Amino acid sequence: MLTGRKGERLPDWLDAVRQDDLPSLHTLAAGIDRDRDAVIAGLTRPWNSGVVEGHVNRIKMLKRQMFACPGFDLPRKRVLLA
Repeated sequence: MLTGRKGERLPDWLDAVRQDDLPSLHTLAAGIDRDRDAVIAGLTRPWNSGVVEGHVNRIKMLKRQMFACPGFDLPRKRVLLA
């Protein structure tokens, strides 16, 4: 379903999860069910925002690393040289 972009299989998978005796997966299935259309679209569409999320993640990491720095010079150099 994930690698083959077959989001239309999601409802069948959710039904199978609900029939199993795995409470943690029941919680996951309930969360997916709340926004089923978006999850199916995410599993089906060929495009994603992975590159943008990677940049956001990198900037947040730099921010966390530089949180305790007293000045602006070190974070500026880290961002410009990264």
